Amino acid sequence: MELLRVEGLNVCYGLSKVLHDVALTVGRGELVSLVGRNGVGKSTTMRGIMGLTPPRAGSILWKGEQILRRSPHRNARAGIGYVPEDRRIFSSLTVWENLDVARLPPRPGQIPWDEDRVFEFFPDLLPFKQREGGLLSGGQQQMLTIGRTLMGNPELLLLDEPSEGVAPIIVAGIEKKIRELKEAGLSIILAEQNLDFVLALSDRCYVLEKGSIVFAGTAQELRANREVQDRYLYI
Repeated sequence: MELLRVEGLNVCYGLSKVLHDVALTVGRGELVSLVGRNGVGKSTTMRGIMGLTPPRAGSILWKGEQILRRSPHRNARAGIGYVPEDRRIFSSLTVWENLDVARLPPRPGQIPWDEDRVFEFFPDLLPFKQREGGLLSGGQQQMLTIGRTLMGNPELLLLDEPSEGVAPIIVAGIEKKIRELKEAGLSIILAEQNLDFVLALSDRCYVLEKGSIVFAGTAQELRANREVQDRYLYI
């Protein structure tokens, strides 16, 4: 079943057009990646879907309903969760409080996320539940950001550069947790420039260059396409 369909998405910053007719789909339980170097439009695509950067034109269908330019809080309540690249935790609130403020009711049939379930999923956070978010390490903050988004009981998780600025040993742990979420049935859009990370997790991939989709295919097809990798993904 198709959860999300994006067609002809155009986004401008001022007079500069930064997304050009971006199109993608995400099915239920599928992990789809947006891949590309820095500054090619991955985060802008995620923000456009979430409603944080209103698109100039295009279509975004969520379960068949048009949500183009709908507010982020309405999209969150509809089941779309967003994990931003810069984490945006509340630095003066404790880990527990960061989780609590993000709580939304579950949808029918969902196993609800609460603080106990988040700490079971990320046990490394449990000893720090009363520590202020600003005092956590980068890896701990990334776990907290993902956990906070899960408290909204999403059906689709938008993960923006989860490996950015995180120690390699923590990246391996985050990869494992993302795989567990997918295996539990959560649909995921992953924006990443770490190709190995992407290929290890993805069902399908879209490669972005200068705000346009230049490749769409399975992870296996991208792995085998050295021309696309060399031209658009390696520095």
